[in-house]
Amino acid sequence: MRFILIDRILECVPGEYIVTKKNLTLAEEYLADHFPGFPVMPGVLMLEAMTQSAAWLIRLTDNYADSIISLKEARNVKYNHFVQPGQTLTLRIEILSREAGEVKVKAQGWLDDVQALSARLVLTHHGIGRDNPSLAWKDAAVIEELKKVYELIAPQK
Repeated sequence: MRFILIDRILECVPGEYIVTKKNLTLAEEYLADHFPGFPVMPGVLMLEAMTQSAAWLIRLTDNYADSIISLKEARNVKYNHFVQPGQTLTLRIEILSREAGEVKVKAQGWLDDVQALSARLVLTHHGIGRDNPSLAWKDAAVIEELKKVYELIAPQK
């Protein structure tokens, strides 16, 4: 995960839903080009923030069983509102169904009480060592790094 687009996990009920937030600041480099004079969060990064939120829900539900979680499919993606610097995008992800190695979720993004985006996402999850046991150590290393990130974005106690 090179870019972390989730600033905080606000609430999580493993197996059911997660609520996260992304605070958009003018300090984010991509805003200089998207768009000059009218900086807004690119739609693909809003989608990525939803994907990252869903990945945290899967990790917390499965107790970090898999090191790799990827977006397989995005359906019915609707962008209803721009996200501008100074605004907070609150994301709510709900699990709709689970199959072996695949999770379907309903994702919504809100700016206060205005819905900014929505989508249905399909994510896949697997472990590196499952396909190649000699690489199982990589799973452990990735999971340890993810646990460190979680400590930074975990709900306040």
